[in-house]
Amino acid sequence: MDQLEQARQLFLDGLSLQERGDLEQAERLYREALALAPERPSVMNNLATVCLALEKPSEARVLCERVLELNPHDETALLNLGNCHGRLGSARDALHWYDRALSINPRYGDALNNRGNALLELGRAGEALASFDSALAINPGHAEALNNRGNALQELGRAQEALASYDLALAAVPGYAEAHYNRGRTLLELKRAADALASFDRALGVRPGYLQALSSRGIALLELGRPAQALASFDRALALKPDDVDALNNRGDALQAMGRREELIENYRALVRARPDHDYALGHLLRAQLQCCDWTGYEDTAGRVTRAVRADKRAHTPFDFLVISDSADDQLRCAQAFVADKYPAPHPLWRGERYRHDRIRVAYLSADFRSHAVAYLIAGLIEAHDRSRFDVTAISLSPQDDDEMTLRLRTAFKRFIDVHGKSDQEVAFLLRELEIDIAVDLQGFTKGCRPGILSRRPAPVQVNYLGFPGTMGAPCMDYIIADRTVIPADHHSCYAEKVVYLPECYQVNDSKRRIAPYAPSRAEAGLPEQGFVFCCFNNNHKINPRVFGVWMRLLNEVGGSVLWLLEDNQAAAGNLRRQAERSGVAPGRVIFAPRVRMEEHLARHRLADLFLDTLPYNAHVTASDALWTGLPVVTHAGHAFAGRVAASLLKAVGLPELITRSWAEYEELALALAREPARLADVRSRLTQNRVTHPLFDTDRCRRNIESAYVTMWERAQRGESAASFSVPGGL
Repeated sequence: MDQLEQARQLFLDGLSLQERGDLEQAERLYREALALAPERPSVMNNLATVCLALEKPSEARVLCERVLELNPHDETALLNLGNCHGRLGSARDALHWYDRALSINPRYGDALNNRGNALLELGRAGEALASFDSALAINPGHAEALNNRGNALQELGRAQEALASYDLALAAVPGYAEAHYNRGRTLLELKRAADALASFDRALGVRPGYLQALSSRGIALLELGRPAQALASFDRALALKPDDVDALNNRGDALQAMGRREELIENYRALVRARPDHDYALGHLLRAQLQCCDWTGYEDTAGRVTRAVRADKRAHTPFDFLVISDSADDQLRCAQAFVADKYPAPHPLWRGERYRHDRIRVAYLSADFRSHAVAYLIAGLIEAHDRSRFDVTAISLSPQDDDEMTLRLRTAFKRFIDVHGKSDQEVAFLLRELEIDIAVDLQGFTKGCRPGILSRRPAPVQVNYLGFPGTMGAPCMDYIIADRTVIPADHHSCYAEKVVYLPECYQVNDSKRRIAPYAPSRAEAGLPEQGFVFCCFNNNHKINPRVFGVWMRLLNEVGGSVLWLLEDNQAAAGNLRRQAERSGVAPGRVIFAPRVRMEEHLARHRLADLFLDTLPYNAHVTASDALWTGLPVVTHAGHAFAGRVAASLLKAVGLPELITRSWAEYEELALALAREPARLADVRSRLTQNRVTHPLFDTDRCRRNIESAYVTMWERAQRGESAASFSVPGGL
């Protein structure tokens, strides 16, 4: 047998091995064939295909270039060269070579399909869809093109059509793992987590080691409220690839849901070690540490996160960044980077139509229409709304509890619509169909938020109010409701929204809030019978080394005093007590209050003498709680919205002297009030009087101001005018 015949036989044997999936042996035979017949394009093309499958794109590229030297019009080599550039990270170069192949053979289905993938990578989903459709016009049963067409439709926000395309791909090839996986991703977006889980399980039935499917399966389980099973799925993925950053990141969500705080810290440390620049990884680590009051390396990590935010990197989520940043400008940068990453604006659903309604239609969007801080604030407003002028709707983003607050709100709203099982697109369409005039987002970036709904612009006017104390950084949000304390006049440039000033305080309160008639005794609350009680019922993650250092100095200065904190988790309690001991304070003087029903929580405020605020994230509802029960609050006013809320509340209740503007002043005032009983008694007496005479707890007064703001927003929209900052006049 001569060399050419030997080469031909090696080629055929290699082809047989390639078809059976034995790529390493196929590669060996193709290389032996090339050694005997160095200029055989068919051998080089097949070897290039095998090299690509074995993740050797650079070697494949050399082979393709050799083929094209022999025949510049070899469409297979042109296709493979495009594939090489795609694997090497250059979708633009890949697109060039696919177009070259198609200039030779316009009906080259594989080139049309791969061209579509390159266009998808370049963010040109509409063109990608056209390319996949062209491939399918040639071969309607092309399973890969059907799958990829689904991906393009998904990118275009056409989830139902994407599902149909994946189903066609699976009809052609039932064991197509990628199509099962992509179908699951789409079902997750459509809030059909149980169906998504089934799709991921089918993908894993075909390919047990499918990392992305294992990780996405865990996400579906989290959506279904099954965090322990989700954790097991992420751990399966990590057993296959210990440094898989997506699985590590998602595993953190499972640990968070299970309350396993200290493990959460180690999980994010592993993520940062695996990829220090992974999106949000350092911020997630810092959040986990703050939840445990673990301040190891706090200043360094917070500084790194802040510098990354200033460089417009995806370093932290906007809500958690408020806990470490007192800069409104930095908070804007953080929110804008997050929105651009997670919620890019699709085509708007509302396109300038003028609605002609007898009453202004206002929809409030929240996941917290239940026993939650936002609901405690807003319930009275909803009940008091002027129904002759306003038609109010609740858009509930989470499954509903049957607690007393949920039942109260269901009665207060004209419509109470539970949308937790609907996709962002479906909810946005619902708002558009209801012809909502003003959509009010009470959530911002807090737990359970759905910014993707309003990013689709379903309403003429869209408002950021109450739930998130800062800018959402989103072009779809027209207004933020504030007051002149939380957003000073020279800070407008730090907010993507236009600022609407209410005349007294931005925060609405419910004057019907009940306080349990009987407070526990000091002994029942775990407090000493004698001694001054400093308290702070903020969530523990708001506590940082600076503020805790001030508190420890106060305890050292005021003999027999204690610090009464909310019980968050055991890790935080242990770390705070250890930190107290390092500061020369007996750990037993830091006492933790367990969580109880709201009426009982309010009643036990009577056992405290003075509420000490935090910065850069103040007490918000917790400050209102304290003032409502007659407990004075000392605050340090910061520079950004979240750090100025308590100052706004104190002004609105007539106690501006409790606002300080430096840590030294804060410490001095708290110490003076603790040492001068008559002075503190005078403050408490005035607070008792002012809570019924001043604006802070006057629900109807705030309701009139908010409704006036809505009318002005609505009138501007009716005139076709863009949003603009304005002030609501006082005395309404």
